[in-house]
Amino acid sequence: MSALTEKDRPIVQLLLNTGTCPRCILRFCCVGSQTVYRQPYKDLMKDFKEFLKNNQEKEDMVCFDVVDPPCKRIRLEDTEEGPGDVNHNGTFQQIPSVNDENTTVDNSPAKVCNVCLGILQELCEADFVKKVCQKVTTADYQFTSFVFSVSLPPQLSVRERAAWLLVKQNMGKLGLSLAKDDIVQLKEAYKWIIHPQLSEELGVPADGKSLFEVSVVFAHPETDEECRFLATACPDCFKPAKNKQSVFTRMAVIKALEKIKEEDFLKHFPCPPRSPENLCVALDIQCNNGAVFVAGRYNKYSRNLPQTPWIIDGERKLESSVEELISEHLMAAFKADSFNFSSSGREDVDVRTLGNGRPFAIELVNPRRIHFTAEEVKGLQQTINNSSDKIKVRDLQLVTREAIGRMKEGEEEKTKTYSALIWTDRAIQREDIAFLDDIKELKLDQKTPLRVLHRRPLAVRCRVIHTMKSEYIDEHHFRLRLKTQAGTYIKEFVHGDFGRTKPNVGSLLNRTADILELDVESVDVDWPPTL
Repeated sequence: MSALTEKDRPIVQLLLNTGTCPRCILRFCCVGSQTVYRQPYKDLMKDFKEFLKNNQEKEDMVCFDVVDPPCKRIRLEDTEEGPGDVNHNGTFQQIPSVNDENTTVDNSPAKVCNVCLGILQELCEADFVKKVCQKVTTADYQFTSFVFSVSLPPQLSVRERAAWLLVKQNMGKLGLSLAKDDIVQLKEAYKWIIHPQLSEELGVPADGKSLFEVSVVFAHPETDEECRFLATACPDCFKPAKNKQSVFTRMAVIKALEKIKEEDFLKHFPCPPRSPENLCVALDIQCNNGAVFVAGRYNKYSRNLPQTPWIIDGERKLESSVEELISEHLMAAFKADSFNFSSSGREDVDVRTLGNGRPFAIELVNPRRIHFTAEEVKGLQQTINNSSDKIKVRDLQLVTREAIGRMKEGEEEKTKTYSALIWTDRAIQREDIAFLDDIKELKLDQKTPLRVLHRRPLAVRCRVIHTMKSEYIDEHHFRLRLKTQAGTYIKEFVHGDFGRTKPNVGSLLNRTADILELDVESVDVDWPPTL
């Protein structure tokens, strides 16, 4: 059971007299009971009035019907006499004495709180909660729980500092002290109030680990004006940043408040903070679902299809890509905002991928739909396969973010099998290429190929050709099947890339060789699981 005690009376009367709302007063009284904050605003104000009317000499408890235990209390300790009341020029403004028994609480309509700027007033009441839930419902997301986040105007930290200095100065006169860290955080109190309301309206529980986030961004028109003095006192804390409309970010303001001296703060900001004319406004209400990951293997049957969009200097070279042929159907089914495509290696535009295909994964960002049965995923795979004869997908399945890491683990240690159609300038016989079959674990030094030098750093990479198997076709053509270390540039191994790959097929045969066709026959990565 939580309670306000006689020790809390000075704080209650002081802050009520200076325009602070009941819930902020509870925070400054270090009340850690969540249920207290959820009581209707009018009931809280009535309880405070009753509390102040009672002036018994012994400690009198104003109990709230709660079950949560208190977590923080004011510490009673010997303190030195604080500075005298100072006003806007370095002195506290005159306010009614905290011991004045005749002080009464104004019965006029609630004004905007001078500490939270209305965050713990109407912006956590039922009407605002319904507004948030209407936004969530309209967005049409699938979710079974939610996590709530809130962004507050930076000057709330400034106003809270001013209120704390006021309380600290007055409590010091009574031999009491209030540590700043003992004050219940505004965000924490706000979530205590709004979580159960959102849960009831949305019909799902609040869960800090939920992948579905509901976020509210509050703003106030006087933020820059009220924080400007900090930029003068601590200019190094405020530096222009990309994508920031104002230098007065929450972290910058907090950093400045940690640096500024107490006396300098009091010279530039009123203490107690003045009553504001404007309430905070909800600048934005957003929903976001955590990413969903889909994996599978793809075959590419076209020699005129890039893996990813082929765009050079802003100009699109080919109309489609493997990535797009797969992702367009996933994007539509999951109703996602965007996607990120990754795979175990990549093939050139003119290279086919055959056999059991190449492993791939797609991250679907902020999907509206997240629940799919195995049959629905199978149907989605069929839709992709029916949409084009250039690709086919197999083993399509939902996976976790962590599982995708297996696709990249030890990537260079994996092996890949290729089939290359090779041309030679001088005539060959079967016996001229037969020796290639006997070469095992051939080590190569491959300097970054000229064709990819514009997007890959210049380096010499050591790669291994594990085995080769030749198939004679005619005097100028043969097929070579190779099992290689992943990451080997096969085309360059054939023609040598002007001596940048050593040794190469041309140097081994002692003649000019070039590659006419290349197929990937297998990518030996045991992922994703076969279905």
